Order: sequence, then C-alpha cells, then structure tokens
Amino acid sequence: MSKPEQVSAHKPKPAGEDTLTLTAKDRLSTWQRRALLKHWRAVVSATCTIVAAGAVALELGIVNLWERQVQSLFFEIRGPVEAPGDIVILAIDEESLSQGQYYRENPERYESLKPIESWPWQRRAYAQVIERIMDAGARAVAVDVLFTETSAYGPADDDAFTEVLGRYGDRIVLAADYSSDIRRQGVLSEPMFPLEQFEEAGVLIGSINFHLEPNRQIHRLGQVFLAELAAEEADFFGASAVTLDEVMEEPLSFAQATLKAARRPFSADPQENIFFFGPQNTFEQLPFWYVLDDDPWHNYLNSGDFFKDKIVIIGTTAAVRQDFHNTPFARMAGVEILANTVATLDQDVALKPLIRRPIVNALVVLGLGLLVMGLATQTRRQSRRAMIIGGGLSLWGVVSYFAFAGAQTILITGTPMLAIATMGLMDFGLGFTAERLKRKRLRTALERYATSPVVQEIISQQDDFQDLLEISRAEIVGSLLRDRYRILEVLGAGGFGETYMAQDTLRPGDPICVVKQLKIVSDNPKSHHLARRLFEAEAVVLGNLGEHSQIPQLLAYFEVQQTFYLVQEMVEGKLLRNILSRSRPLSQRAVVNMLRDLLPVVSFVHSQGVIHRDIKPSNIILRKRDRRYVLIDFGAVKTISNKLSEDANTRITSTVGIGTQGYMPSEQSAGMPTVRSDIYALGITAIEALTGRPPHALKRSESGEVIWSHRLENLSPELCRIINKMVRYDFNNRYASSEQVLADLQMLDDERLSNDSTVQEMYPDPDFPSLSERTYNQGTRPGVIATNPELGETQILPEHWPNELETRQEPTSEPNAAEDGEI
Repeated sequence: MSKPEQVSAHKPKPAGEDTLTLTAKDRLSTWQRRALLKHWRAVVSATCTIVAAGAVALELGIVNLWERQVQSLFFEIRGPVEAPGDIVILAIDEESLSQGQYYRENPERYESLKPIESWPWQRRAYAQVIERIMDAGARAVAVDVLFTETSAYGPADDDAFTEVLGRYGDRIVLAADYSSDIRRQGVLSEPMFPLEQFEEAGVLIGSINFHLEPNRQIHRLGQVFLAELAAEEADFFGASAVTLDEVMEEPLSFAQATLKAARRPFSADPQENIFFFGPQNTFEQLPFWYVLDDDPWHNYLNSGDFFKDKIVIIGTTAAVRQDFHNTPFARMAGVEILANTVATLDQDVALKPLIRRPIVNALVVLGLGLLVMGLATQTRRQSRRAMIIGGGLSLWGVVSYFAFAGAQTILITGTPMLAIATMGLMDFGLGFTAERLKRKRLRTALERYATSPVVQEIISQQDDFQDLLEISRAEIVGSLLRDRYRILEVLGAGGFGETYMAQDTLRPGDPICVVKQLKIVSDNPKSHHLARRLFEAEAVVLGNLGEHSQIPQLLAYFEVQQTFYLVQEMVEGKLLRNILSRSRPLSQRAVVNMLRDLLPVVSFVHSQGVIHRDIKPSNIILRKRDRRYVLIDFGAVKTISNKLSEDANTRITSTVGIGTQGYMPSEQSAGMPTVRSDIYALGITAIEALTGRPPHALKRSESGEVIWSHRLENLSPELCRIINKMVRYDFNNRYASSEQVLADLQMLDDERLSNDSTVQEMYPDPDFPSLSERTYNQGTRPGVIATNPELGETQILPEHWPNELETRQEPTSEPNAAEDGEI
C-alpha cells in the first residue's frame, strides 16, 4: 500500500471555539441568579403563610369554608358509626303517605287509617300515635311538624290533639321556626310557634333551625343558631328593644327540648358542632302508619314494647315534602338531622375546637407554614423540597383527622394545609420556570458554541438539545472537505470528533468512504503543533495496519484549521454488537471460528508495535462480501490526547481513559497495557458471544476470575480452558501471544463442538442485510492506539496478584459489576 496522501486544505467555514471559560463576571451572575431564586422562593412561601394566618386572624368567611369542607371530608373518611338504639324516628315516609288509598278502598277494614287518608293529615292521627307511644313507655315524643294554623278538619281536630298534649304535658316537644329575619324597616317578624292552645297544654317548644355554613351545609347545633339570632337582635335594636328572651321565656333548640322532655341531663357547657353518626338511615326508622294500624302494632312492634324507654322523633322523610338539607354526608332529611343533634347532646360527643381564639389559630398557621418553609429551603433539590412539603401536608392532615375522629376535637386544618399546598405549588412553579429559563440560557450558549467538541459531547447527553446537533450536522451535510470529500451523512459523534459518510468525488464512481473528524481540545495553542506531529506519526501506523485485509484501509489524512481528518475504507456489514443484541448466544463452533478469524488480525496489529486496547463487539464487523470478521476503530485521538497530557507545558481541558469497562483488564485500567490486554478483551468478547451476557453481568470470584462456564450446557472442556486462560486476572498467567491462543484453538475437534446456532443463520438471505443495516462508521467514537517498542515487557504491576485455578462455582458475595460503556 502506498503512503496515504497528505494535503492541506481549507475548510469551507470557520470552526467553532474549542474552549468555554467562565469569567469572574459569569460566576458572579450565576451566583446572583441562584441567590435570587432561593430568596424569592422563601419570600413567596412566607407570603403564602402570612396571608393564610392573616385570613384566620380576621375570621374571613373563606377560612370557615375551607375548615368546614375539611370536616366534611373527615366525616366521609370516618364513615358511619353505630347510632344510639334508644332514639327512633317515626317517619312520615312515602309508604305512610300512600296508606290512605287502602282506607278509601275498604273503609271498614282499614278504619284506623282514616286520619291519614289525605295530606295534611288530621291532627287526631298525631294524637293517637302520641297516646299509643307514651302509653307503651316511651320517654318522650318530639314532633318535627309545624302546627302554626288551625286544622283544616275543624276545631274538634285541634281539641282532640290538645287533649292528648295536655295529658302528657312537658314530655311532648313541638317544633317552632325561628328563621324569620330582621327586616330593613326595623320590624322583627314573629317566629312561627305552635297554636296558643297547644302551648298552653304544657308542651315544650324547640327550634328546628340551624345555621347554614359557607359551604351550604349544616354543621352546628340548633342552640348556636339561637345564640347568633339573639346577638343580631341586640345589635340591631339596642338594649331597650324587644328581644328573643321576651318573645319566649326560655328559647330551646329542638335537641335541648327533647332531652329535657325525656328527663335526660345534658351538658350546660356551650356545645357547637354536630357529631353526625352517619348518612341517611343511620338511625332506626319506622313508618308512621305502623303505630296507627293494629296489625303491625301488635305483630311488628310487639304491642308497643318496642318504644319502651326510647325517645321518638316524628318527622317527614318523604321526598315529596322536600324537607332535605345538605350535611357532611350529602343531603339528609330534617328529622334525621334532629336525631343526630339529640344524640350529640345526649352522649356529650359534640365536636369541640381545640383553640377558639382566632389570633391563636393564626399563630398556629404561621408556625406550621414557617416550619415547613424553613425545612424546604434547606435543600436545593426539587424532589426533596416536594417530599418535605408533601410530608408536612400529610402529617398535619393525619394528626387533624385522628384528633377529629378519635377525640372529637377540631384542629384548624384546611387553612394551614391550603397554605402549605400553595407553597408547594408556588415552589414547583418557580422551580419549573427557573429551570426552563436556565435551560433556555444553556441552549443559547450551546447553540453559540455548537461546533466545539466538548459542547457536542454535552449536547449528546441531553435529549432536548438533540436538535442542536441536527442543526450543526445539517450545515455539514453537503459540504466539501478539501474540495474532494462530499459529506453525505453524519454517522456519529463523540467527545473528540464526528464520523461522516462521504463520497470521494475525485475517484471514478464516487465511491463511499468514511471520514473521521478528530479535534484536539486544548486551551494552549502550542498543543496543536505537537498534536500535528503526533497525528502524522499515528497516521503512518494506521496506514501500515490497513495493509491487512481485515482492517479498514486508510485512504487519506489531512488537517483543516487545527482539525484533523482521517479517510478510511468503508466496510459494509453488521456489527457483532447488533448480532448479539438479539439475546441469542452464538454456538461454540461459531465462537471458535470467530476467534480463529480475529486472532491473526490481532497478531498482525501487535506485530506493528500497536495495542488496540478497545476490542469489543461494537468494534468488530461481520463483513458482507466474505463473512470475515473485521477489526475496526483504530482512531488516533486517544493516543494524541494522552501524549499531549504527558507534555509538562501543555494543559488538556479534557481527560480521556483508554478502553471500555468490562472488556478492559486490570493492568490496562492502571495505564500499563500489554499485548495480553487485547487477548483478555477478545476472551471477554468470546464469553459474551457464548453466554449472551455483557461483561458487567458476569460474576467474579474473590481472586478476580470471571465465572461464566456454569451457564452453558455441554461446554467443551478444552474450549473452556482456552478462554479461561485468555481472561486470567493476572496477565502473567494469560497467553503470551495471539499465536499461542490460535495454536490451541487449532487443536480443538470441531465435530465435538455444539453448532446449534451459526453466524450464517444471522443472514439466511443471500443478499445479506438491507442497506439500512449496513455499517459504515467503523465505530462512532475515536479508537485506541498505543505504540510500544517493548510490548511484551511487564511494567511495574503489584506483586502477588490473586489468581486461583479456574472454578465453575459462583462466589458467595458478588463484586460490584462495572458498567458497560466507554470511558
């Protein structure tokens, strides 16, 4: 082969800057941006906390809305609890309202249902029911029906009802409606009380009104409504005006009046919040007509014994009566709400706020918010801040819930949780915005220096910046290097250059070739003079290696504006890496054939005073035209970079390790490779081809030996011995040369080797792979070359490297597996 031509040429466009240096101004600007970001995050978090605390201190309606919504959620999470069995609802339901038709159809048989023939019912119906229930031993009867007007059935109906009320007196409770408001003209509309003759019978009167919360639900007891109404009247009319106490001597809520009628004591302390036992039908309900009709009265209610020592509340549950209200458990009939209030006071389980003073609650909100903010601002990692904020949110929610469900105690919950959640959202929003701005600034900088190899390496690791590489490469495609090599496609990029597919326009037929661009990244201009000299020396070595038929031929090399180019023969075929990526190991015979094919190539490389140092499946091509294995990736840049670093007067901006973890033996990692290092790499490649497992997935013994043979059945002992000797941890125990390996391989009996899969099966089609499967690039990253006149000598390695006899058993502890990738 003739010496490759060397011609200087000029590049069609200027190269980008090779080095990015942060100035003092840049560093100050970066520090200011970070400080500003941290400062504003703390300010926004503190603002959220202060606003929430201020809203609590001012008792804004929005605060009450949040708290009531959280309490409703707690009720739903808690679910229903068992209601007291001595409180019964006698329901005016759809079934009872429909009983009148039976009377109309057969008046004689259903005579007892005559009082409920049509709505409104006769008051003698209520009288009969009260009489029967009280005579059966009920403690009290409370009627959630307004009797504010005379009966439509005449005075006799009211008299019959009055007679029964007078018989049982204050053990009966009738309903009053205090919902009339104070008009703007200053006139107080009178509450809706039962008829005077009913009141004079000695019954108790109870208010059926409740305060409606900002979330449009009922949460508080009836006495709270009466207290607020009295306060509003006093504020509106003044001390001399007629007050609620003058309208009624002792205004009671329906629950208070019911317990008083039942002679049940209840706490005189202020009670505020209803303890809802559950949704609809939590309390036992009976149809109203069961008490009127003798059949269910005797057979179902056991002649009234069912009501003994019970409190009975009469009210409507029929949808047509529209007496339904919003509660934490969705909509509920008014009589069921009254049953919950009676049980709340009777069992003294009213929900009590732990802290009643708004200013103290505000301090609690402020303290919680500042605590979470202080913990979150201690870290700069977005995920950790999110965990702290989410943890604080969850912790306070859990504490509040267990206080609510377990101790009937209300902690201020909604407002601090909303403040913490807002803090988290604002933190995420600021962080996301800042990250986007940071990425935008980085993109601008990378776009400016896109031609720098260091920048290109950074871009290659960022998925969202890949288009910058495409833009940079698009500018290169179609250009002419040295007015001869037309770039057709960018095949790959690495930290120190790129690989192109090109046409040689000065040769007949414009044949395809591969052009490798090699850049030296250095901030010292003198380093390029040394690089040029080393580049020329290495190009000669590559030219000599290309004389072998299984090594790509070097066609030309040249320099354009401190950037070096190698033009090599295009090898069309399939990478061994792609063959093995099918997770289908090769047969023993196929692996032996591969070794026999590659060992002479490695031997030739060594004879030229060169160590490849990066033999691996991605640097081996199965050539299409003759199905021979070709060894590729003989770039020179790593040698150049290492030699430049040895110059005391030259400072390299990037350090490159030689080889690939997993395929690289220990002495090579220490920077002292020998020809036996390539033998090791080829042995590891053979193991990967046999087992289908990459090097990092293979286990090692305590002495460092690779454990692999146990994964194969019917493995030839002779082949196992040869490969184990190729990959000995101590290189002194390996084969001294490729020729020795080849000699032992030739002694193998091919007929005794398994042949369940062959390389030929990879390509059953005579036309070999399609154009899209061809391999042009001979490795997308620069290769490895080391020239050494004394390749066989041992160079200062640690004494007594552990290396036991081969073993087929796995160790008890697995060493850390190296990652599979280039360094």
